Amino acid sequence: MPKTHPKIDTKLIHAGEPQPRIQVSVSLPVFQTSTFLYASTPGADDVRYGRWNNTPNHIALHEKLAAIENAEDALVSASGMATISTTLLTLLSTGDHLLAQDKLYGGTHQFFTQDLPALGIEMDFISGVDPDSWEEQLRPSTKVIYVEAMTNPTLEVADLEAVVEFARAHNLISIIDNTFPSSFNFRPLDWGFDLSLHSATKYLNGHADIIAGVVMGQGELVEEIRQKLKILGGTLNPHACFLLYRGLKTLAVRMRHQNRSALQIAQFLEGHPHIARVNYPGLTNHPQHDRAGKLFDGFSGMLSFEVRGGIEAAEKFARKAQFPINAPSLGGCETLLTRPAQTSHVGVPPQKRRELGIPDNLIRLSVGIEDPQDLIDDFEQALG
Repeated sequence: MPKTHPKIDTKLIHAGEPQPRIQVSVSLPVFQTSTFLYASTPGADDVRYGRWNNTPNHIALHEKLAAIENAEDALVSASGMATISTTLLTLLSTGDHLLAQDKLYGGTHQFFTQDLPALGIEMDFISGVDPDSWEEQLRPSTKVIYVEAMTNPTLEVADLEAVVEFARAHNLISIIDNTFPSSFNFRPLDWGFDLSLHSATKYLNGHADIIAGVVMGQGELVEEIRQKLKILGGTLNPHACFLLYRGLKTLAVRMRHQNRSALQIAQFLEGHPHIARVNYPGLTNHPQHDRAGKLFDGFSGMLSFEVRGGIEAAEKFARKAQFPINAPSLGGCETLLTRPAQTSHVGVPPQKRRELGIPDNLIRLSVGIEDPQDLIDDFEQALG
């Protein structure tokens, strides 16, 4: 790429493209092979092997991902949870301590509360919106502070600037899950975070046809994680690399539409008598609306809302809505809805779910790229 400062739209298309083009192919081919010839004078860095995440598909994808979040390096894995678990297992050892935001994706919550303690790694939850309380949980053994850019599924926006300041003041590694905003709306490394994680299954790929994860950030940290991933083996296969590489090229186009559509839908739901609450940072009455407006270039296509009338009313709405697909996951072209108590947070005890603001009648909505008015009309009849 030219040595200028292209916008993210341009980086998504051109960053990481092989030069010269491989066999003059405009699109990067799929290197569907596990094994490569040695270089003429092979060294450890010259070996190409699929599990080592260094095939031509991996290398090009890593360069593109690093470019869009202004990272020194990036690394893909077989899933978002593979990225989260490998990253934490790289940075934490027996006797270490982790601080984590109290409102997290269910799989992350389970890994932090069950798997890490089994390895002798301790952790405490902190309120993402109450920085003054964090010092109380700090220990000499604390190594990492972990937050989500927008919490799943309550769309809380933590005091992310305070997280970075706190990490620097106490020599902690700051990690953020940036899945919900996506790289288009938020680039955490520009704000001082050490590592940015994604479930690339979601917005980065955007087509609901692969499972993948990515970590981006400081080169030395990513290299440590790369070495751990070699051993744990959660490698992304070349064809999935190709699909993610292709999906990234439309991220800006998709996210602009999804940002606008989600705001329209949130505003509609906010004014509907059958809706008790809407969680969306783009709404002016959201508790962290001003903070989100400062940090993010858009408010994402994710929102959640509570239907009046309990589980029965929520399930009735899900049945009657015609366009949304009742399915877990998010970030694709199709609008999806799900009840987190039944899917993403089913492993979290009911009392804990309620404490986290996830009642059984909460519906999480991933807005796709359909016409927003068609979706609004559909929701109107479903709520009727």
